[in-house]
Amino acid sequence: MPPTPPIAGPVWPLATARLAVRPLGLDQVGLTTGFWARWQRQNRDATVPHALGWLERDGSVDNLRRVAAGESGPHQGMWFSDSDVHKVLEALSWDLGREPSADLSAAVAELTGVLRGAQGADGYLNSYVQAGHEVRWDNLAMSHELYCIGHLIQAGVAHRRGTGRDDLLTVARRAADCVVAEFGGQRRKDTDGHPVIEMALVELYRETGVPAYLDLARQLIDVRGRRVLDPKGHFDSVYYQDATPVREQTTVVGHAVRALYLLSGVVDVYTETGEAALLDSAVRQWESLVATKTYLNGAVGSRFDGESFGDEYELPPDLVYGETCATIAGMMLSWRLLLATGQSRFADHFERALFNLFAGSTSIRRTAFFYNNPAQRRVARPAAPTGTRPRRADAPGTRPEWFECACCPPNIMRTIASLGGYVATESDAGVQVQQYIPATIRTACGALDLATGYPLDGAVALTVAETVARPWTLALRVPDWCARAGATVNGTPAGTQAEGYLEIGRQWSAGDRVVLTLPMPARLTVPHPAVDAVRGSVAVERGPLVYCFESPDQPDDVDLNHVELIVTEPLTEEHRPDLLGDGTVVVCAQGVVRDDSAWGATGWATLGAEPVTAGHRVELTAIPYHLWANRGPSVMRIFIPTVR
Repeated sequence: MPPTPPIAGPVWPLATARLAVRPLGLDQVGLTTGFWARWQRQNRDATVPHALGWLERDGSVDNLRRVAAGESGPHQGMWFSDSDVHKVLEALSWDLGREPSADLSAAVAELTGVLRGAQGADGYLNSYVQAGHEVRWDNLAMSHELYCIGHLIQAGVAHRRGTGRDDLLTVARRAADCVVAEFGGQRRKDTDGHPVIEMALVELYRETGVPAYLDLARQLIDVRGRRVLDPKGHFDSVYYQDATPVREQTTVVGHAVRALYLLSGVVDVYTETGEAALLDSAVRQWESLVATKTYLNGAVGSRFDGESFGDEYELPPDLVYGETCATIAGMMLSWRLLLATGQSRFADHFERALFNLFAGSTSIRRTAFFYNNPAQRRVARPAAPTGTRPRRADAPGTRPEWFECACCPPNIMRTIASLGGYVATESDAGVQVQQYIPATIRTACGALDLATGYPLDGAVALTVAETVARPWTLALRVPDWCARAGATVNGTPAGTQAEGYLEIGRQWSAGDRVVLTLPMPARLTVPHPAVDAVRGSVAVERGPLVYCFESPDQPDDVDLNHVELIVTEPLTEEHRPDLLGDGTVVVCAQGVVRDDSAWGATGWATLGAEPVTAGHRVELTAIPYHLWANRGPSVMRIFIPTVR
């Protein structure tokens, strides 16, 4: 019998000959132990019931039920709240692909029935528009109609891949066919103000083989940037990525999530069509994003105004917006570029985002979330209220349970549920390990067991459980932060450095054991000199983790707004097994607490005539950024001014 095909993950190209490396199916990689496997279990056991409960409380499901029943009434929540239902369905579907569950299957079946009942005869589905609050397709800059259908398509594809069933995919295809009938073949020249439909249509093409879906995705990319949207006073064409054609754009602009969702679709269309100009544009914009518009912790989108990118190097830590969805969108883009190019820098960026901002987006109990993610908190703001939904622009001192605009929690859920699909890749040459997460990995070359305490420990052990009877190459990514990496096979040094990877090619045998060593001493990091907001400051990193200084870890008399770090003193490390649940490694640094009282009421002084400030030494303690705000409201900062 032919081998059973793998369970396709979120990105599953058909034109595999155009890929540098190929993704593995969700059943080919299983997370086993450690931080991320535990989060996957918590995602199912804690986050899923939490999210389903909030979708009922906030009216998102009832909006659809009323449409199905033909009832009128005010729309509850945001006008695009359908998308939250769709993303939760996608998360449940990926989780079902990971491990069956009668409870999750029942939840998906119930919500699918609600969607089926609300769907129009021609396949159209949008509870806000169908209830009469908007005219269909009349306000695409704002209505989010294609955005909502895009998330429905992604949910339908995920359910088909995760379970083999067509229930939800049928609803999604009917909606997609409605869009094709309205927009396809240049019947309309505009597009949606919020991209996501582009990558959704490509994935639907990949799942069904219907060219009309790919054709429309390309059409929607082609018209973007030609001022086809009428903002009607809500920001401008730049905000919607509609001022410059995609192939001509040089940097990411406007609303951060929209820009990065669009570029993810751009890479998808390149992968299936081979149009090099699309890949060139995506790489060019990604390079600008990482070099000039990304925070150390992986945050992107510096401005609250418009949830948007700022100018180059406009990265103020205390004013950052840093929407969780924007960082996830950046991970989506980096993953697609990794598949297309095989370049390790895209996996490096994915790692920075995953282990820092993404990991910090959710409380350690997995039932509270940050929408926007501070990089500095000058005062301990009040804790987020319980049982209510704050506005997305609110920035409380702890993570809220849910939001009026609830896009981030379901986005986190679907990423965690499908995380196994991002651990490793394969090619004709062999297997590439992209992220160091304890897992079992099965490929055409064989099976591997990956064990590690990463990111707290830089030792990674891989045991060959099965192998084909021919040589193949195991490529282990060497993170860009690692100054020197080494590997052994059965105790003997092995491997050659090759463009961001340590490659070991040989005829493998079952039982072979590879140990990769990635030394990760704590280090000080300086910002680009053009980042005015933190010039003259340093941050602490250790391995892939960005650290922060949070007030609960400092002596009582230390105000983190008035400290300086002594860069000539060594950093020390300490493992604290009981800190914040599962324990962590803290980094201690020597610093000075300034007494600025001599300045009095003066905010500036002539150079050379500044008041003399006193101070005293103190040991400062840093924890991984992703753990902050789990002990109540606090003061926090990543970058600290220096003193010698």
